[in-house]
Amino acid sequence: MAEGGEKRNPSTHRTPSQVKRHSRTYQADPDQVKKRVKRNQARAAAMKAGKVKKGDGKDVGHKKPLSRGGTNAPSNLAVQSQATNRGHGMSKGGNGKKKSPSSRKK
Repeated sequence: MAEGGEKRNPSTHRTPSQVKRHSRTYQADPDQVKKRVKRNQARAAAMKAGKVKKGDGKDVGHKKPLSRGGTNAPSNLAVQSQATNRGHGMSKGGNGKKKSPSSRKK
């Protein structure tokens, strides 16, 4: 049940108080602000180059993520669908889990 009887947003599945708390804590974190600025700069550069358009359903993804030391260099950027870019580490052909060495076929 939602907090205090609040109605959840159907798209985010969060209550208004959860959204406020998230905005105050996570989104305002200085590290997240820096990463968001870099992501916005990457999108702006891709829009200027004509690779993406506003509202086209595409994301500008980083081949090597910013969280792992990636940069906004053109060689590190790729235009991807939102589903691919926001897949939370899911590989194209699998379920995101790696098999242990003992479970592999020999």
